[in-house]
Amino acid sequence: MELNLCGKSAIVVASSQGLGFAIAERLVKEGVNVMISGREEDKLKQKASVLESIGSGKVAYQKADITNTSDIKKLVAVTAETFGSIQLLVNNAGGPPAASFEELTDEDWQASFELNLLSYVRLIRESLPYLKHKGGKILNIASSSIKEPIPGLILSNTYRTGIIGLSKTLASELAPYNILINTIAPGRIATDRVKHLDQVKANKLGVDRETIEIQSKSGIPLKRYGTPEEFANVAAFLLSDANSYMTGSSFLVDGGMIKSI
Repeated sequence: MELNLCGKSAIVVASSQGLGFAIAERLVKEGVNVMISGREEDKLKQKASVLESIGSGKVAYQKADITNTSDIKKLVAVTAETFGSIQLLVNNAGGPPAASFEELTDEDWQASFELNLLSYVRLIRESLPYLKHKGGKILNIASSSIKEPIPGLILSNTYRTGIIGLSKTLASELAPYNILINTIAPGRIATDRVKHLDQVKANKLGVDRETIEIQSKSGIPLKRYGTPEEFANVAAFLLSDANSYMTGSSFLVDGGMIKSI
């Protein structure tokens, strides 16, 4: 299958580690010019060096706090200046803290809204003038909570579903410009985030993390956690020319974990 990604330019947000880095890595291998971003400049510099050695795509980095409007504006502007264009936007953000409803304050809700939903709105808004030039793809990373709420993650359950409403609405508004927008949702992928959530659950139950991991895997038909590389393969397809007729949709990468239709 020809993905025809070589030579295109992408912003991959929150990409110094985890799923964001895995997607950036996959795109660079396909010859995409990739701007990675995150809050820690030293980590970005190190990761950019790693990416430069694995593929033909050019790699640059820009420090950015995506809860900061001016940082978002600069990230998009620097990407366009560096690569000359932007055809691909991968929206990503760190997950909100695990907590129950009664443990959360207004400040917690506002911070998660800024990070997990409003940042996507702002990134799309800033990138649109470039995407509209010749068309492009937007991929929003969410969570399996878009299909089935996750106990103890009410912030994610609330704001990740907002991403779906945003994507579905924009699919119609952006289609005349040949811009496709989709959402990709990870289940239990072996990242530091999942390891942290397993540890939080283990602490509450008074067991070790390995016990929680075994229990979680038992509920997944494939009986294992996914790898970031497997997740990134699906992302690359959705961003590629091979995807020419899917927009406004959401896709689970979860090993069959979510049972809803």
